[in-house]
Amino acid sequence: MTPSVNSSLSALQAYRTSMKVSANNIANVNTEAFKKSRATMKEGANGGVEVSVDRVDTPGHRYQELEGDQMVAKETSNVNLEEELPNMMVTQRAYEANLKVLKTRYDMLGTTLDILG
Repeated sequence: MTPSVNSSLSALQAYRTSMKVSANNIANVNTEAFKKSRATMKEGANGGVEVSVDRVDTPGHRYQELEGDQMVAKETSNVNLEEELPNMMVTQRAYEANLKVLKTRYDMLGTTLDILG
């Protein structure tokens, strides 16, 4: 496999993981005490992309709620939609760009074979 294809495929997998992490965060925005995760990408072997997923332990909003006859301390999730939605848009565009690289590579190979054939 050529290096450009390898790096594009690994980037697609990394962006897919990033999208899954953001989707999970958004799905749990109203889950009590949920801690969001963050996907971080870095350059891997042979120009590929590696992704690591880490939990973000910042506290959510704390409040007290009356349950029965006593006050109970609770905490909301630490997910911020104003942060997650733009991250998903950037991830989507990067995914699309890598798909375009693969399509262009495929088209170039087809043209080369047409010229040689």
